[in-house]
Amino acid sequence: MPSSAPHDLLPPEITVLERGWLSANNILFIGHHDTAIVDTGYCSHAEQTVDLVRGALVGRALDRVLNTHLHSDHCGGNAALQKAWPGVLTAIPPGQADHVRQWDAYALSYTPTGQECPPFRADTLLMPDSCVLLGDKPWQVHAAPGHDPHSVVLFEPQGRVLISADALWENGFGVVFPELEGDNAFAEVAATLDVIEKLSPQVVIPGHGPVFADAPRAIDGARRRLDGFMRNPGKHALYAAKVLLKYKLLEWQQISMADLTAWAQGTPYFGMLHQRHFGDQPEGEWLLSLVDDLVRSGAAVRQGDVLHNV
Repeated sequence: MPSSAPHDLLPPEITVLERGWLSANNILFIGHHDTAIVDTGYCSHAEQTVDLVRGALVGRALDRVLNTHLHSDHCGGNAALQKAWPGVLTAIPPGQADHVRQWDAYALSYTPTGQECPPFRADTLLMPDSCVLLGDKPWQVHAAPGHDPHSVVLFEPQGRVLISADALWENGFGVVFPELEGDNAFAEVAATLDVIEKLSPQVVIPGHGPVFADAPRAIDGARRRLDGFMRNPGKHALYAAKVLLKYKLLEWQQISMADLTAWAQGTPYFGMLHQRHFGDQPEGEWLLSLVDDLVRSGAAVRQGDVLHNV
């Protein structure tokens, strides 16, 4: 079940629903005049998300939805929240607004990654270098490319609270998807870490994992991790492949090896990763090696022909 972040780190108008890894954290703002949620989790948790938000609002309506970026674990609950509160206004970063309007699941990354996201509407844009009122306080919107080229982070300068999305976790950051596609995105990750360092947050609400206060330690760790990936891009590619596989296993909970193989063969990102970084290994053999790595790390258990999530 989701857990709330420690109240001693956050002002009373903010409630963080820590969702784990399948769904991103949901950050709920309850102000005097309106309510808002930043990021809405994965679609398989959407019913639970609606129930959690409804319980936290105690009879009030949800007025606004904001997304830091449009990966499926951050906006998969948008459609359900729009259905539950038809008047809610949804703000997204501008980079993929046309893809949302036309609903291009491939361009939005859902088809290539083998993930799902129900179509939702976007009413307005969350523009970098602007401010947005959340919980009666102005929050700065900063561009944060790297993990996703269109991502933003949100910063409240008075309390120095940062919503870092997947640009910074307590121990690392999200897979750098543009790098897998051949873009030079590691440099953008480094630049975004520089932006966060200059903001000097006292409290960080990450996209996944607990709220934390030691931003300098997290930034130092993220830079070391980034340096390792830059020195060995194949290490990042292997990490990305295992993340995609584990993420889908979190959704399935268990799957036969035959169905897993069919999913991998039908997921463009897997084919691209294999071709670019592991082409000297047969694709089926490579998939089995990923499964073995998950089992060895304790992230999965294989019983006969069935792979189980742990």
